[in-house]
Order: sequence, then C-alpha cells, then structure tokens
Amino acid sequence: MAKKMRYDIKKLEELNLLRKIPKSMKKAKESISTAKSWLMEAENNLRSKAFRSCILSSYLAMFHSARACLFVNGFREKSHFAVARFLEDFYVKKKLLENEWIELLDHYRETRHGDQYSTSFIATEEEAESALNSAKKFVERIKKLLEF
Repeated sequence: MAKKMRYDIKKLEELNLLRKIPKSMKKAKESISTAKSWLMEAENNLRSKAFRSCILSSYLAMFHSARACLFVNGFREKSHFAVARFLEDFYVKKKLLENEWIELLDHYRETRHGDQYSTSFIATEEEAESALNSAKKFVERIKKLLEF
C-alpha cells in the first residue's frame, strides 16, 4: 500500500499552497464571524429544504472558522486542501486539536467538491442535518481552540 504523503507547513509553502502574511487577530475574528454567518445560511437552507445548499453552507462555515487558525498564525491559504493540512501540522501534531476535526473538514471538503463538479450529486435531508450539526460543533471547537 502506498504511504500517505505528509504535508507540513514548509511543504505547503514550497508548493505555494500557503503563504506567510502578518498575523492578524482582526482577520481571525472576521473569519469566525463569517463562519457564523454561513451557519445561519445553512440553517435557512435546511428550513427551505435546499439540502445541497445547506451542505455547502455548512462546509463554508467550517472552512472559514478553520481559516481563523491560519490568520492568527500569519498564514493565508491558496487551496482548501491546505487549510486542513495546516491544522494537522500546527495543531493536531502538538495535540492541541483532535484529528477527528481534520477528518470532518476533509469529508465535507470532498463532499463540496463532489457537489460542485458532479452532474449527479443528490443530498438528502439527513445529510444536510448532519452537515449542519457537524459544522456547528466544528465552529465551536475552533472558537475554543482560539479562545474566542
């Protein structure tokens, strides 16, 4: 079986998937605010039975909360993939964040990709509810991590 390639921060920078920027608590807080806005959007989508939109909005809530971790540490992503790898290398490796959150982010990133690029993606109400519940927990976990 092929060994899974590890992407540390240095490797992500070399591949131009991450770049250094000035550390910004302001941008981090704005990113958390954006995540909360996407959660509200996801709730509205679920109530309206727009299940695909609910899943997409739920993922975007997770993505934007995860981006806050980059901003506080002086990084900006150039791909959605790099956000999860940054969390893995910077937080999971130091046992500050549990790997289950990375797996969840990756799952919904791949789901979003499937939804956006597939011609046959179908979302159920149960999947939308699960995505929204996962996103709420994810955002709260990131807020706790960053002490927001």
